[in-house]
Amino acid sequence: MAIPEETTPGAEVVRRCWTAVNSSPLMLDYHDREWGVPLHGDRQLFAKLILDGFQAGLSWSIILNKRARFLEVFDGFDPEKMARYDKRRIERALKDPGIVRNRQKVEAAIRNAKAFLEFRDKEGSFDEFLWSFVGGAPKQNARRSLRQLPARTKESDRMSEALIERGFRFVGPTICYAFMQAVGMVNDHLVTCFRHAELAPSPTASAGMQR
Repeated sequence: MAIPEETTPGAEVVRRCWTAVNSSPLMLDYHDREWGVPLHGDRQLFAKLILDGFQAGLSWSIILNKRARFLEVFDGFDPEKMARYDKRRIERALKDPGIVRNRQKVEAAIRNAKAFLEFRDKEGSFDEFLWSFVGGAPKQNARRSLRQLPARTKESDRMSEALIERGFRFVGPTICYAFMQAVGMVNDHLVTCFRHAELAPSPTASAGMQR
């Protein structure tokens, strides 16, 4: 699945870690600009968690190609609006070919919006809660092959358990780890990928954190 490098005449070699040989420009752009970049903000993290729930059992390319329509159908993943969806609104979403029309996933997304609002009212920052599973800062891994990428970790197990306890659905350990990778809680770009070094803390910053 990986493409180790990309070259054009006279251009510098670009080494990537997990993009496929036939990746679309959209997938390449996602790899180069979004995947693994630390993401913060309650609403932003909620939206990403919902999309990763829809991805369960599917490839990310499917979700990425449908992301714009997902945002339209689900009001930009506004939890306040989603929490008020009634049966008619859910049925309308399930008829839209631009999203993943899986009833369990759609109903889980609505339930998760309600769980998010309940969490915010009772416990505060969703951002701080989720980032606490990696100690508040990105975990820097040094993986050299795709075979070294785990499907789940002890951190994703704990995140999954905590979310389920709070009423969230479609947040199993594997989904949680994919989420953690995507939002930069872990740097899982391979060390041979140009993005690994770009997303690692600078030596100056690292020295400052050690003081």
